[in-house]
Amino acid sequence: MDFSVLNEALASKSFDKIADICDNLMLQVAAEGVPFRDEWPFAIHLLGHIYIDDINSARFLWKSIPPAIKESQPELVAAWKIGQKLWTRDYAGVFEAIRGFDWTQQNRVLVAAFSELYTKRMFELMLCAYSTISIRDAAQFLGMSEEDATNYVLRQGWTVDPASQMLTVTKQAIVREQKLDPSKLQRLTEYVFHLEH
Repeated sequence: MDFSVLNEALASKSFDKIADICDNLMLQVAAEGVPFRDEWPFAIHLLGHIYIDDINSARFLWKSIPPAIKESQPELVAAWKIGQKLWTRDYAGVFEAIRGFDWTQQNRVLVAAFSELYTKRMFELMLCAYSTISIRDAAQFLGMSEEDATNYVLRQGWTVDPASQMLTVTKQAIVREQKLDPSKLQRLTEYVFHLEH
């Protein structure tokens, strides 16, 4: 079975493409009637769906995997544990599931990239949802120690009140450039002039 496209995506760290590549390869070999289940990279496939936050597809992939394969591949079970935590919105549990397994080198890079992406997602979630948050809760959301979480959010411009152990969220100002092209302004002026006369 030719996994060269998948290996290229992994080598180039194009992790957002892995789920689609695996889905297409699976459809291709299934259409050809080739037995593929024993050598299929189910853990990578599952992690690919998790990486792009497609938990429904990850769940359906998990359900389609034969029990014998699930039992023989502990890394696959560990990948699904991340999916379960995401499904139940156990934010701290996601990081525990990531750190709770000794990943193979091939999957370690993908899991590390997902962990970094997930930390950013959780930070964005806190940024939208809170005006103040306790250091303990922020650490839980970010999957870090309280000290690391405090340093992380301070680098993002938040402030900390050491007395109350609370973080004050500083929302980032969204800079939107309006490009005013003189020709567009001229056309608008002519259009308005035409409507008025």
